[in-house]
Amino acid sequence: MPGTLAEEDIDIFEDTAGADPAVLFGVVYRTFAGAVLGYLRARGVDDPEAVTQDVFLAFFPKIGELTGGLQGAKSLVFSIAHARMVDYYRRVERRPAFTPYDPLQDARSTPSAEDLALGHAGGAAGMLEGLADDHREVLALRVVADLSIEQVAGIMGKSQGAIKQLQRRALQNLKDRTLRRNQADHE
Repeated sequence: MPGTLAEEDIDIFEDTAGADPAVLFGVVYRTFAGAVLGYLRARGVDDPEAVTQDVFLAFFPKIGELTGGLQGAKSLVFSIAHARMVDYYRRVERRPAFTPYDPLQDARSTPSAEDLALGHAGGAAGMLEGLADDHREVLALRVVADLSIEQVAGIMGKSQGAIKQLQRRALQNLKDRTLRRNQADHE
């Protein structure tokens, strides 16, 4: 099962001193690659697979400095992922703007293949769309990446109390939007 540690993986992290960096890397990759990919997808990165690989390439040289066992590795990996996501959006801001798709101008009489494939919802990224940046970020780190309040606070540079408030407000906004959407669908 992805994200579940095998007993041998747990043993490796109990004593990292003198451990083979390639073995430690393998455990971290098996444990967190899926979550990192999900986090980057939820944050709207165009090529999340490539960025996930970039995250682990940046992680490998830092294995020798790793402290805190598996939780330390998780914090480090998601700190790198967050930085790569920020870098991605900085690059996107410098690109020329493309003309957005306007469904009112679409004269097709059948739904698009993209709409059918995505089921009109867009998954986690679709749910996060329309939320404030901080709200999207805290939900992506807490829910998709499964990080603790303390880890998210460190990554976002905010206090733990601020992260709790951001999460509460983000979830309330999602709830309100869902209720409004359901009411509109029933009218």
